[in-house]
Amino acid sequence: MDEAVRELFERYQNFFKRSLAADFDKEEVAKLYASEFIAASPAGVMAGKNDETLVQAMAQGYEHYREIGTQEMRIRGLRLSPIDDLHCVAHVSWTATYVRGDLPETAIDFDVHYLVQILNGSAKVFGWVSGDEQALLKQHGII
Repeated sequence: MDEAVRELFERYQNFFKRSLAADFDKEEVAKLYASEFIAASPAGVMAGKNDETLVQAMAQGYEHYREIGTQEMRIRGLRLSPIDDLHCVAHVSWTATYVRGDLPETAIDFDVHYLVQILNGSAKVFGWVSGDEQALLKQHGII
């Protein structure tokens, strides 16, 4: 389990890096997420499908990240909490780096807790729980 989940988040981090460089691969999105997923944040709880709607939302999200000056999203820590032989919570600590002409380079640390399923040796995200990203960005003057 550990190896499959670590490989998933290595791919996720690399996907994020390429997407920030405007090299968004919609086929890679499908490989990262399960066919359906749930997400929870202070904005509420939502459920969705791994379809064109997700691809469009992700593409728009990365465009927004580029617009606000996101230069890098790096995993600084990964801890797993197994649920059973096929599921775990991956506690991922990220560092986001922002660079814009109107503010100094800014690094922000945050955590996201991903629900992961391993089927046939392949790990995919089927959900996540995150904090208030908008409040954190406002606190640091990014938005």
